[in-house]
Amino acid sequence: MYERIAILLTDILFLYAAVGFIFAFAFVTVGVKRLDPNANGSSLAFRLLIFPGSAAFWPLLLRRWLRGDKDVPDERNPHQ
Repeated sequence: MYERIAILLTDILFLYAAVGFIFAFAFVTVGVKRLDPNANGSSLAFRLLIFPGSAAFWPLLLRRWLRGDKDVPDERNPHQ
């Protein structure tokens, strides 16, 4: 039983990473220019730097990309 749970969790993690890799490739080539106007004309080094983060946080970035948010979200924490 524990083996099935481990296999299921591993498969879910692999699927999340695979979707994140595909999304990150699309995001760093097209999407980042639409969400952040300062990223227009950015270098390859910048895109390589944001690739792992966009692969990890792909659900959040996908939601912002689909909504077309161009404004930076406001922080709502006491550390401002």
